[in-house]
Amino acid sequence: MVEEASIAITLRFGPADLMRCRFALSPVLETIEAIRLTTPEDLPGHHQGFLDSVRHQLAALDLRSVTLLQPRRGYSPDFLSPPPTVPSPRFEDEMARIEATPLDRVREEIARSLRHTRGADRTEPGRRMLADPADALRLLTGVIRDVWGEVIEPVWPKVRALLDADVAYQSRRMAEGGLDRLFAELHPQLRWHDGVLTRDRGNDEHRDLAGEGLLLVPSAFKWDQVLVILDPPWQPAVIYPARGLATLWQPAGAAKLAVLGRLVGRTRATLLADLTEPATTTVLAHRHALAAGTVSEHLTVLREAGLVVGQRHRHEIRYRRTPLGSALLDGST
Repeated sequence: MVEEASIAITLRFGPADLMRCRFALSPVLETIEAIRLTTPEDLPGHHQGFLDSVRHQLAALDLRSVTLLQPRRGYSPDFLSPPPTVPSPRFEDEMARIEATPLDRVREEIARSLRHTRGADRTEPGRRMLADPADALRLLTGVIRDVWGEVIEPVWPKVRALLDADVAYQSRRMAEGGLDRLFAELHPQLRWHDGVLTRDRGNDEHRDLAGEGLLLVPSAFKWDQVLVILDPPWQPAVIYPARGLATLWQPAGAAKLAVLGRLVGRTRATLLADLTEPATTTVLAHRHALAAGTVSEHLTVLREAGLVVGQRHRHEIRYRRTPLGSALLDGST
């Protein structure tokens, strides 16, 4: 699994591939991506409140072996999150697949990942994993099991509901208009044209699917970018942020926006609070499970009130809060 770089990844579909696209969920993937959010290099986004609520559980665990293999830009071992073979695998079934990984693959993928982080191979966990792949596999799976049991499993019904809702929505769009309709709004980083799916900001890889089809995996904790898995033996897979993920922990933060919501409207207050960094209409619509036109209307009102401002960045308009918008939000919370 390669994190975003600066060029693009393209996937070319043939006639057989059009019939072999499917959706699946992965509790192990969600666990690993939640671990990633504990590192200083990754922004927690809408998960900050959740991470704050479980900080004591996380502090009691040594996560270094996993986080060391999660460079912000570069390669993370595919064997730790193999694409699901069934739509809704159990956590234990996914762990059994990981634990059955051949040790030569474990050694190769760990070494490849460590090369993407300067000095990682000289840290104590790095040296330990390179010295003994069997021990590395036990260490990594132990950490994943601990985080699942202490942090993710208690909230899995809520996370699962979000992922199920995304799959239902995307499946309906695909049934109504095929891949043209599905990929039109699956995620802002994805573009579809003439049988080719392109992920912007990739690492310049080009793949003819040649009848393998594509696995689509929504994620709650991989909230800020799209990942692509192309290396064998896995089926080509695209991991994308689930639609509506900004609503996942909403009840915990809704009370803080109640006063501002009564003043400007709940949706406008939520969008204003979301603009901690510049975002486009399309991105905001995806995060909040809203129509792009609805978001555009709310942003127009906020802009006319002087609470947000739009700035052109290449071919898109990105909105950010103004000082007045930040002051209003701070005063209400």
